[in-house]
Amino acid sequence: MPLTPYRRVLAVPGVRSLTLLGIAARIPHAATAVILTVHVVTTLGRGYGAAGFVVAAWTVGMALGAPWRGRAVDRLGLRTALIPSLVAEGAVWCTAPWLPFPALVATVVVGGALGLPTFTVVRLALSLMVPQAQRRTAFALDSVSVEVSFMVGPALGVLLATHASTALALVALGVSMVLAGVGLMALNPPTRSAERTAQDAADRHDGRARPKVGIPVTPALLAVLAAAAGATVVLAGTDVSIIASLRSTGELGWTGLVAAVWAFASLLGGVVYGLVPRSLPPFWLLFGLGALTVPVGLAHGPLALSLAMLPAGFLCAPVITATAEVLTALVPEAVRGEAMGWHGSALTVGTAVGAPLAGFAIDRGAASVGFATVGALGALLAAAGLAVVALRRRALA
Repeated sequence: MPLTPYRRVLAVPGVRSLTLLGIAARIPHAATAVILTVHVVTTLGRGYGAAGFVVAAWTVGMALGAPWRGRAVDRLGLRTALIPSLVAEGAVWCTAPWLPFPALVATVVVGGALGLPTFTVVRLALSLMVPQAQRRTAFALDSVSVEVSFMVGPALGVLLATHASTALALVALGVSMVLAGVGLMALNPPTRSAERTAQDAADRHDGRARPKVGIPVTPALLAVLAAAAGATVVLAGTDVSIIASLRSTGELGWTGLVAAVWAFASLLGGVVYGLVPRSLPPFWLLFGLGALTVPVGLAHGPLALSLAMLPAGFLCAPVITATAEVLTALVPEAVRGEAMGWHGSALTVGTAVGAPLAGFAIDRGAASVGFATVGALGALLAAAGLAVVALRRRALA
C-alpha cells in the first residue's frame, strides 16, 4: 500500500510529535469508563446500573463542556485555556477514590465538563499545520491514532484496576491527564494561523476591539453534526449488540477478540481513507456504515460475527474523519476550536443515545434487533443529510 501521503503529513514540522502526544493523551481518556465501572462495582459495591449512571454523568459533562472548552482555546490561546483542565483533572481523579457514590456522580460531571480538550486541540492544530489538500490524510491519521488509544486504554485500565486497586487506577488517571496537559502546553501546537495572530496583534496595537465571530448555524452544519452523532449511535449500539449476541450463544469470553477485529477493521479503513485521491461525502459513508450494520445480527458465534463486522467496521474511522474534514470547511478559522468542540459533543451524544437504544431493542427482541435498530437509524440520518445537501445545491443553483 503506498503510504506516501502519510509520509508527507508526518514530514510537516510538529505533526509527528503532536500525533504521538495525542495517542498518549487519549489513552487515559479511553480507560476512564472501564475504571469507573470497576470502581463502582467492586470498591463501592454497587451494581452495573449504578456504574452506568456514573459513566453517563461523566459523558454528559463532556458533552456540555466540549464546545465551551473549544471556545476558550479560540479566544484565550492554548496554554491559558488548558489551566482549568489541569486543575480539574488532578483534583477530580485524585479525590474520586474516597468519595461516596452521590459525591462521585457530581464530581465526574465536573471532570467531564472541565476535562482536557485533547480531541479538539489535536484536530484544530492539524487543520492549521497541514495544507488543506492534505487535511483529509491528517484527519485520517488522527482517527487511526484514536483507534490505537482505545485499543490500549481499556486494557491498561482493567489491568491496573483489577490487579492493583481502583483507587490507584483513578489516581493514575488523574496524574496521566495532568501530564498529558503539561505535554500539550509544552508542545504548544498552533491553534490559530499566523495571519490571524498578526491581525489580532495589529488590532490590539491600534486599540480596535476584536470582532466577534460566531459559528454560522446552517442546515449543512447541523447535518454534519447529525452525521457525526449518527456514526456513534451505530458504534455504541454495535458494542452492546456484540455483547448480547455472544452472551446468547454462551461465548461471552470471546467479546474482546470480536471487538479487536472490529477495531482493526476501523483502523484499516481509516488508513485507506487517508490515501484516497479525494474526499467522500460523510453521509454516503454513514449510510454504508448503517446499512452494513443491519445484517450483522444474522451471524452467530465469534468467528461468523467477526467476519460479519468487517465491512461495517471498515467504515467507522472514515465517517468520523469525513465529518471533521467537512466541519472545518464550513466554519471560519476564528471559531474552529468551538466547532471541533461541538463535533466532540455530537460524537458523545451519539454514544449516549446508541447504547441504551440498542439495549432497549435487544430487551424487546434479540441481539439481531439491536444491530438492525442502530444500523437503520444511522442509515436514516444519512438519508436525511443527503436530502439537506441536495436541497442546498438546488437553492444555490
